[in-house]
Amino acid sequence: MSVTRVDRDTQDLTLTLIADFDGIPVEQVWELWADPRQLERWWGPPTYPATMEEHDLKPGGTVTYYMTSPEGERHRGWWLITAVDPPASLEFEDGFADADGTPSDAMPTTTIRVTLAERDGGTRMQLRSRFGSHEQMEQLLAMGMDEGLQQAVGQMDGLLAAV
Repeated sequence: MSVTRVDRDTQDLTLTLIADFDGIPVEQVWELWADPRQLERWWGPPTYPATMEEHDLKPGGTVTYYMTSPEGERHRGWWLITAVDPPASLEFEDGFADADGTPSDAMPTTTIRVTLAERDGGTRMQLRSRFGSHEQMEQLLAMGMDEGLQQAVGQMDGLLAAV
């Protein structure tokens, strides 16, 4: 698995995942974010596949999606794109949505910054989630955010190998 490290920083309110893709160019890893059909093949953990409904990767654009549980329940989410610099970086607010797709005020949001950089003939991806408070960080970690993120990103390996 390409995930090499996951660090929790309770002082800085961040969760940082590092993944190294040996021999894979930055542009190829970027496509896993830029192409909604590829993104939905890895964004959710293996048992909660994602379906992208809207995918507009430009500042002010949105991505809306739902993950389907093994029992068939849909869990909705959204991104608000705040910055994008293909193929090097992407920044967005990430949150939960109600059954009708309306952003949920009852659940915390995070700010996520993804950076892709060439490293030793491959690509290093850093995905840093920033939480609004210690309570929000603890709530999302208790829900399994770090494990789910590792499982989701771990699926990128198979997609990149198939290209």
